[in-house]
Amino acid sequence: MTSSPYFAPTGGHPPQTQLLTDRAVFTDAYAVIPKGTMRDIVTSFLPFWTGTRLWVLSRPLSGFAETFSQYIMEVQPGGGSETPETDPEAEAVLFVVEGTLTLTIAGDVHVMEPGGYAYLPPALDWRAHNESQQPVRFHWVRKAYDKVAGLDAPQAFVTNEKDMTPNEMPGTEGKWATTRFVDPSDLRHDMHVNIVTFEPGAVIPFAETHVMEHGLYVLEGKAVYRLNQDWVEVEAGDYMWLRAFCPQACYAGGPGKFRYLLYKDVNRHMKLR
Repeated sequence: MTSSPYFAPTGGHPPQTQLLTDRAVFTDAYAVIPKGTMRDIVTSFLPFWTGTRLWVLSRPLSGFAETFSQYIMEVQPGGGSETPETDPEAEAVLFVVEGTLTLTIAGDVHVMEPGGYAYLPPALDWRAHNESQQPVRFHWVRKAYDKVAGLDAPQAFVTNEKDMTPNEMPGTEGKWATTRFVDPSDLRHDMHVNIVTFEPGAVIPFAETHVMEHGLYVLEGKAVYRLNQDWVEVEAGDYMWLRAFCPQACYAGGPGKFRYLLYKDVNRHMKLR
């Protein structure tokens, strides 16, 4: 099995002797879904997928975060789909955290290993299968593409984060960096899914307060995160879900790097009706 530095859930159930107390919380401004909540009993299934289950981390909720959904897919050997997406307006990002995914786009075959990243525009002919001998687990971020007259939809692409050069945040000496898979100046894209990396001891030194909604899945490490008025501890496998304008900051305590997969909506006018 291809080794992976990223956390991926495997399900199961805790023993009857385990205490109920956990770090899960849902507020008006944010939610924290700890890795320990991703058990067998909360999995879902999808039409036209075989040998597959998923954990739904987020979905549009009126009055909360409304632009996207995010799944962790678990596909067994031989499983997958010839018709993975049933919404012709949905775009997607796939990010592999464990195993090997065979992705076919308009007849072209891509073998995606951990760190593998694919952008899939709406109405695309694509298929996904597990042709390996071990389960594959990957994130699937979906958004209804916000069309703009005069701008074409982006093209599909497949890459791996190991082939990308992280962009250092100014004035941080590389302690805070973002791996961007899309050029921020490419206004065809209405969402970005990036990887953010903090070295031990690095911080977000102010309370970011902005219009973008976020989904943050912790790939590696641990940190203390400021969400609205609260400090919460998070670690690899945890998920944070933030509505627009929720203040946010971070302190990466180490001992290793703190890294997360980050969704945000970008590059469009605010809807007025």
